[in-house]
Amino acid sequence: MNPLDRYESLVDDVDAFRAACDRPLPSVVRTNRIAATPARVREAFDEAGVAYEPVDWHDGLFRLPDGNPGGNWPYVHGWTHGQEEVSVLPALALDPQPGERVWDACAAPGSKTTQIADAMDDEGTVVANDNNLGRLSALRHNAERLGITNSIVTNQDARNFSTKPLAFDEFDRALVDAPCSCEGTCRKNPDVLDQWTLDHVHAVAGIQKGVLARAVQATRPGGVVVYSTCTFAPEENEAVLDHVLASEDCELVEFDLPLETDPGVTEWDGETYDESVTRTKRVYPHRNDTGGFFCAKLRVGGESDESGDAVDREVAA
Repeated sequence: MNPLDRYESLVDDVDAFRAACDRPLPSVVRTNRIAATPARVREAFDEAGVAYEPVDWHDGLFRLPDGNPGGNWPYVHGWTHGQEEVSVLPALALDPQPGERVWDACAAPGSKTTQIADAMDDEGTVVANDNNLGRLSALRHNAERLGITNSIVTNQDARNFSTKPLAFDEFDRALVDAPCSCEGTCRKNPDVLDQWTLDHVHAVAGIQKGVLARAVQATRPGGVVVYSTCTFAPEENEAVLDHVLASEDCELVEFDLPLETDPGVTEWDGETYDESVTRTKRVYPHRNDTGGFFCAKLRVGGESDESGDAVDREVAA
């Protein structure tokens, strides 16, 4: 069985969805504004003879028709970082501010960690955690190449993350870009469809629930938690949120993304979910010629203070 068959009832145009999933994914780089501006990156690409196409919804992203995002000197010097278009969405939704304390719970290999640090002007603290020690070496390498200095790297199981080694005990914001079944990455890694099993979906959903619950617990009242995956499976998306909404003091909030999205689903395979999951965003490959993605934004319970109000600003393109 091709797991994409499961989701035909969720998409508006099945043929377009399946055709998009079969096409190779465009190669994309993100500008690292700590080191360069998008205008300077364009100049560098012109000087180096690198073909590029600006992404219309984000001035810091460039598609590289010839591929090989790491094969040019702007990349080597830390001006750019190879990152899929939809992969930038969680940090846009999170909207971290300079000086804040931010937890990236499942951080390796560091694309979103470094994007968060960039958005914070390399000020404040980003705690970049991953339970895979081998993948952390890639995170450290990327942070060093991009000139990130405000990050702390930790190696813990995020479900039981301890703040004891830190100088503080709660975060202003947290990102859970959770390990998942990765169906949405089929355009760059078709093997994920052959390796897919429903048992794995159910197993990883349990992990996702634990990590997201811990992120809510570790974030201050009025703070923000963003949850994202690169899967279409409601078991790993809306069902995970439904579980955490029932067990933790938090709520889903409305937010904007600069791409065409579909709302979360409230029913799947005989299960029903909290109506507020319609505030989440589903990204299907045929809508924007991207990979597949899911993104949700939660506010942790408690009254928002002045800085807490600021965290709910709508995302601008």
